[in-house]
Amino acid sequence: MPRIPFVALRRLGASLLVLGLAGCATSAHEPGVAPSSDAKASGDTAKAPLLPSALFPGDAEHFVGWRCTPDQELVTAHNEDDLRLWSAHGAYRLTPSVVASGTRYEQGDLSFWSKGDEAVVESDRGRLECQQDTRHRVLTRETHPGVMFRANGNEPGWNIELANDTPRIKMTLDYGEREVTLPYRVTSLDNETGSVTLASGQAARPFELRIEARACFDDMSGQPWPARVTLTLNDRVYRGCGQGIAP
Repeated sequence: MPRIPFVALRRLGASLLVLGLAGCATSAHEPGVAPSSDAKASGDTAKAPLLPSALFPGDAEHFVGWRCTPDQELVTAHNEDDLRLWSAHGAYRLTPSVVASGTRYEQGDLSFWSKGDEAVVESDRGRLECQQDTRHRVLTRETHPGVMFRANGNEPGWNIELANDTPRIKMTLDYGEREVTLPYRVTSLDNETGSVTLASGQAARPFELRIEARACFDDMSGQPWPARVTLTLNDRVYRGCGQGIAP
């Protein structure tokens, strides 16, 4: 849903985008390169692409959703080494800094200070006062074996899963009434913005899947996620939230 622009985060630019996080995918396939026609034909030799690291929670165990003033929604995931933050405009990685009370992370002029269920986000362009809203555990390979990325949405209920080894997508649609598994190809991938677009590997069965590293909240449960997902299939558009699943 539209939100008042979070200018302080938007203007930080590519230098604060999440880059190079370890363990984001198991494939050695070069990012952004679609499998060759021979690889697609053989099936067994095609490799799943590396997805942008901004779609993954790193070593964090939980996603936390924040409601902020001025009106803004944020998603964070943190461990002892860093904090990943997603806004409506992008993804950022901050590192710990010394503070007398609470916990503080910063990167350049962007800082995130929290204590209990309250947080303050500041940069040289503004300040947000935030309240923790919802949280939930990140998805893992233990609970979703063989899956590199998963997303779901509502009305009608649907979900997609990208395999971690080959460029293959499984789509479960319309409250589980339809299930489709297809090969896919990468049509665009941008590590700086954390976005990727996939298309069908079969001309007779077209679809397009766009994934963006942005704060996303499930429109029924309110659960926070680090990726917005748009699936276009048979002239129908499915929208939802998702997460990269590290091994």
